[in-house]
Amino acid sequence: MKKTALLAIAFLILAGALGGFGYYHYVMKPAQEKKALFERPRPPATVSAIAAEGASWRSTIPAIGTVKAFQGVDVAAEAAGTVESISFTSGADVERGAILVILNLTTETAELKAAQAQLKDSERKLARQRTLKSRGVASGQNLDDAIATRDSDRAEVERINALIAEKRIIAPFSGQLGIRQVDIGQYVTAGEVLVSLQQLDPVYVDFPIPEQRLESIAIDDDVDVVVDAFAGKTFTGKITSIDVQIDQSTRNILVRARFANPDKQLLPGMFANVKVIEAAAQNVVTVARTAVTISLLGDSVFVAKPDTAKPAAAKPDVAKAPSEPLFTLEQRRVTVGEQRDGKLAITSGLKAGEMVVVAGQNKIFNGQKVHLAKTPALQATTPRPRP
Repeated sequence: MKKTALLAIAFLILAGALGGFGYYHYVMKPAQEKKALFERPRPPATVSAIAAEGASWRSTIPAIGTVKAFQGVDVAAEAAGTVESISFTSGADVERGAILVILNLTTETAELKAAQAQLKDSERKLARQRTLKSRGVASGQNLDDAIATRDSDRAEVERINALIAEKRIIAPFSGQLGIRQVDIGQYVTAGEVLVSLQQLDPVYVDFPIPEQRLESIAIDDDVDVVVDAFAGKTFTGKITSIDVQIDQSTRNILVRARFANPDKQLLPGMFANVKVIEAAAQNVVTVARTAVTISLLGDSVFVAKPDTAKPAAAKPDVAKAPSEPLFTLEQRRVTVGEQRDGKLAITSGLKAGEMVVVAGQNKIFNGQKVHLAKTPALQATTPRPRP
């Protein structure tokens, strides 16, 4: 009986020991390790940053404009008639004075021959009256009547020649023709458009700007234009004229710029995105577009400042070289200006030379200790492609 009691006591002791060991190993120890893991200071993260740069930018004034031909008209018939001949093809280049269309001239040609014959007869009669007057056998009245008749017949010839000229439609200036609107044998009325003629090199772009920006522009200021048809190309021209009055309904003033157009890519009527480049340059601080965090509270950047304080006691990170410098992140409010070539101008809140984080801002926080990557993120230095 005594032996059985001893065995029971030993069994209880062993069970308690095993239970205690299990509780410590599977409950207490994991909890302690988890607590130690959370209490252990995190090693500094590595972030990509680049230095803010000082630059000299000329401010721009955005506007919306329309391309205008240097000269452009709709060539129309001055007189009614039937188209007898067409001397051009659609899209062709023509010189000033080139005949484009001739209307039927049968009636006018016959009238001209009759008028010329009448003029020749009146000139012969005038010569006879002058001879008779010089001999004293004709009155001055007869001579005056002969002169009047000759002048009237001459005017009739000129009138018919003018009618013939109206039916010979010519190019008023050198340029490029559009698509013809008539065919041979078609009857056209006076004023009916036959074809468009445009002088395309150079061209103008007309655009309005607010009257408040009038003092910022001047004749010969540079102007950049982008059109939807050639979205990847910028055309550069200069301001040639500024209107002399403000539009009372919009408070804008009309500005005209001139552009060389040797390839005739800019066509009249095109919608143009305009940037007027001010002559005076301004010193600005620029950062990569990806460096700026936009929120409802305002725009901000994370500035990596060299850490002057000693780091908290912690096990060294074997992945980091002992000499690698430590930085502290400061989230700083900034005022953003223009955007250009993947960069933003910062007008306040940042100095040139300060290191700015350019990637992963959603994973960092103000006051965080970090190391800087030796190679900045590619997206920080490469402008995003145009959509």
